[in-house]
This record gives sequence, structure tokens and C-alpha cells, in this order.
Amino acid sequence: MQTQNDKRQTSVWYCLDWWTVGIYIALLLFGWISVCGASYTYGETDIFSLSTRSGMQIVWIGTSFALGFILLMLDDRFYDTFAYVIYAALLLLLFLTIFNPHEIKGSRSWIVLGPIRLQPAEFAKFATALAISKLMSTFGFDMAKPKSFFSAVAIVLLPMLFIVGQRETGSALVYLAFFLMFYREGMPGSILFTGVAMVIYFVGIKYEQVFLLDTPTSVGKFVVLLLVQVFSSCMVYVYAHNRQVALRLLTICTGVTLLVLLFSEFVIPFDIVWVQLGISAFLIGYLVFEGLSTRIIHYLLIALFSVGSIIFFYSADYVLNNVMEPHQRVRINVLLGLDDDLAGAGYNVHQSEIAIGSGGLQGKGFLNGTQTKLKFVPEQDTDFIFCTVGEEEGFLGSACVLLLFLALILRLIYLSERQSFKFGRVYGYSVASIFLFHVFINVGMVLGLTPVIGIPLPFFSYGGSSLWGFTFLLFIFLRIDAGRNLVRT
Repeated sequence: MQTQNDKRQTSVWYCLDWWTVGIYIALLLFGWISVCGASYTYGETDIFSLSTRSGMQIVWIGTSFALGFILLMLDDRFYDTFAYVIYAALLLLLFLTIFNPHEIKGSRSWIVLGPIRLQPAEFAKFATALAISKLMSTFGFDMAKPKSFFSAVAIVLLPMLFIVGQRETGSALVYLAFFLMFYREGMPGSILFTGVAMVIYFVGIKYEQVFLLDTPTSVGKFVVLLLVQVFSSCMVYVYAHNRQVALRLLTICTGVTLLVLLFSEFVIPFDIVWVQLGISAFLIGYLVFEGLSTRIIHYLLIALFSVGSIIFFYSADYVLNNVMEPHQRVRINVLLGLDDDLAGAGYNVHQSEIAIGSGGLQGKGFLNGTQTKLKFVPEQDTDFIFCTVGEEEGFLGSACVLLLFLALILRLIYLSERQSFKFGRVYGYSVASIFLFHVFINVGMVLGLTPVIGIPLPFFSYGGSSLWGFTFLLFIFLRIDAGRNLVRT
């Protein structure tokens, strides 16, 4: 006679993590309500009609449940076995999409099949996650080894290049989320820190034309160069484990900078950036000398970080004005506050901020939003769907939605940590990283805190491709997790 414990080990439904499924259903429900609010037009009598966006969203939700069921019915070993095959198939589809004749909003990322439009970039996420999990779970893989690291990076960069070729930069940037998983799996923290530092330096462009106190010194250049010196000094302590040298460099850099600043402010005003560049040159030279004399490579790497930081900052302005596409440049300028452009690139963000602010604490109620009903916010049921949440549900409703996303991400991390095999753990952290990136960038975009790069809010934004893509990501992992306790036959 089969015991209850044996039954739990032979059925996917007993091993399935129903907490995650519950969060998924709750997000779909809130998402559908938001699509209703964002797409509703005064005078409509049937929000369930297939002629409306809210009605079609029900179709996408229903098909997502069907997809989830199919994904759960497959053997979890299927995803491991055919990971590379699935990845290669999606890569081929991404490549072919570059040459498709259908251009939608300046992008060639859509495949049009009659009334159905599919975006392969949304499905390439789970394919890339499977391939990277397969690679990193192979015997002998070590993220600390250059060969292993660059092999993993190549798997991520390939779909990014094809998606950029489709003129869909926003979707390509999502793949940077995999570096969060790389960090969990052993990628040096210095690489992740360097990426964050680059973002900080780029923001310094905003203050390049602002002057420090009564001196002709650019605030942007002053702050960035000082940060380079402080970061480099601290890295000596963290990576070279030499507290004495770190304190010496930090004292010299900040002390000389302070003295020169006081001299420029109260004696003879001059641009102290030139002195800072001299200090930076001294710092780099000292690091190189220490590296050669002690034969500790970390000093040389920190010197390389300092040189790269300065080159990056001074070339950022050139890249912004000469390399980026015009629409990308305008978006960055609006984000950095260099250009308001309330009638152009800044219009979406400005109107979404008004919509969210008008919601107050409790919101205006379902279908009662004025900004969204009068269509002031472009793309309000896709990329800017969160502004509908803020207007109709208010701060409380927005907080509930964000808490649901937080619960989902934390749950995914918990499930990832309990995996018996590295394949499942890597895939789980990949899924969590992608969801985190989407939520952070999309919500930040609506609030004017991050660039407008046009990526959907998971389970909220209208459309089948994004909803199916996120369902693939989530339910493949749920099936892998359920396979931990199943009896193999």
C-alpha cells in the first residue's frame, strides 16, 4: 500500500511550490485589473469583449495557464538535456528576426503571423538561462577561471547582439541581469563594483557644467575624480589587504584636494581639476610601483581600474553626443536633467509622475483615473502600466504590488538555495535576477529614476509575448524545483 510520503514523491502536484504559484496568480489578477484601468475608454460596456485590450489580456492569461501546465508536465530532465538545443533555436530565430520586413515603432523585433505578433527576445531569456545553467553545471566549470567566465559571458552576449541588431536596445539590456547571478556563483565582486562605478561616473555628466563654490571647477569632474581616488584607495585595503598603504593614499588624495580647494576658494580661484588629475597620476604611478616591487597583481589591477575610470568618464560625453542614437541621447539627457523636453522624450515620464502623484494614498478607484482615461500617458497599458496602479490604487495599492514582487523574488531565491544540483540553482538565480531587473527598471522608469528603455512590467504589461516569456521562465523553474523530491523511474 502506498504511503502518503510515497505519493508526495511520485506526483509533481504534491512537490510543486504552491506559494509561488499563488503569488503568480495574484500578480496576474492585479495585472489584469491594471490593464482594464489603462485601456478603458469612457462609454465601454463590456471589458471582457475580445475587441478590447482587457478582453484580449484574459486570452493571454488563459493561454499562460495552459503553457504553465504543459511545462509542469514535462520531465525536469528535459530542460537540462535540451538546454543547448533550445538556446540554439532561439538564437537562430533572433538572427532571422533582424531581417524581417515588419517594423513596429522603429524596431524589427516582432514576428507577425496574421493577427498574432510575437517577440522572440522575450523567449530568448529562458533559453539563455537554460544554456548558462547547463554550462555552469558542467564538471570543471569555475567562474574564477578566465576561460569559464568568458564562456558564460559569451552565452549572454550573443542574444544581446542579435537583439541590438533588431533595434531593441531596452530588451538587450535586460540580459545584464545575468551578471547578478554570476556574482552569486563566484564572479569577483570587483567586476560588479566596476559596473556600478561606471554608472555613478556617467551620472557625473549632469553636473559637468555646474561650478564648485566660487571656483571655476566643474562639480561633475571634481566629484568623479575624487571618487576614483577614494575607490582606488579602499580597493587597496579590500583586495591587496594593505591597510597602511590604503590609509596613506586616502589621506594624501583627500588632504591635498581639500588644501587646494581652500586655496582656490579663498586665495586665487582656479580649476583644481588639473591638480586632481595630477593626484590621480601620482596614485596610479604609486600603485604600479607597489605592484612591480611586491609582485602583487592586485595593485596593477587597481591601477588599471583607476585609468579605466578616468578614460570612461572623459569619453562618456563623446559617446553620449556622437555614438548614441538621437532618441537614446534625448532620453539620457532627460534622465540626467540636462533637458526637460516635456513635449518630447520627457513627456511620458512627466505625465506618469502626474498620474501617480494624483492617486494619493488610497487612489481614485477602479476605472476612475483621469490621466489614464484621457490617454495623457503614452504606452500606459504596456511600458507605463505602473502609473495606472499608482493613480487608481494609490500609494497603498502600489506598495502591495511591490511587496508581491518582493515576495516573488525572495521566494525564488529561497527555492534556488534549496536545489540539489547546480543546474537548478543557477537557473533559479537567473530567473530571480531577470525579474528583479525588470521590476527595478520599469518602476524606476515610470517614476523618472531610470532611463526610459521600454521594458515590460512582469505580469502587468499588456501583451502575449512578455506574459508567455515570464511564464516560461517561472514554470520551468517550478518544474525543476518540483523534481527534487520525485522518485525517478
